[in-house]
Amino acid sequence: MNLDLRLPLYQRLRDMLAAAVAEGQWRPGDAIPSEADLSKRHGVAIGTVRKAVDQLVAEGVLDRQQGRGTFVKRTRFNASMFRFFRFQSETGERRIPVSRILRREAMPAPSAVASALRIRPREGVIHLVRLRLIDDLPLLAEDIWLPRARFEPLLAVDPGEFGDLLYPLYEERCEQVVVSAEETLTVETADTMKARLLRLQPHAPLIVIERLAYDLARQPLEWRRSRGAADKFRYHVEIR
Repeated sequence: MNLDLRLPLYQRLRDMLAAAVAEGQWRPGDAIPSEADLSKRHGVAIGTVRKAVDQLVAEGVLDRQQGRGTFVKRTRFNASMFRFFRFQSETGERRIPVSRILRREAMPAPSAVASALRIRPREGVIHLVRLRLIDDLPLLAEDIWLPRARFEPLLAVDPGEFGDLLYPLYEERCEQVVVSAEETLTVETADTMKARLLRLQPHAPLIVIERLAYDLARQPLEWRRSRGAADKFRYHVEIR
């Protein structure tokens, strides 16, 4: 990689470590070398290594675990859905919804999708329509958009093999790792198709969670809109 020599040494080391994660040298869940090992490998002081690692921990790329070491953080974006919707069985047990891919298509990017993913208008994208259910009851209807150039292998995967969580699939089949995301909540009413998918009355109120997910270089990897019935929506925040 090309390093900007004008940057402080710890910042350049931070960029080198981030590149190692982005290139898959260390995968989510892997332990990185100790600070002493990194100091010896890169010929810098341990204080410089610690400052670079501190920055990656603050950015959510690495995770320090007391007594165990420092690991590449495995993000748990599914937890955000638990913040907003009641994903529970009839007995009150919290569960990850079952996912069902209803449609997968390769197509030119609509203008709004191209803008969100920062790709050229009409550039190739993959569009997924996914339904998430608990006990066969639909909770979320999702439209998911991916840059085709980065996710081409997904077109060869049987939709029945996608599993309930997509980000591990992105990593395993496409070597694309989501490390951060931005979410926006809005409200709309259900059109005919969404009402049918979610088994609601037409024009029922929906909560929409719009998520833009990024790789380590802050390039958009995925744009999705998840829609669920407003009466299953919850919002919780602790303020201190």
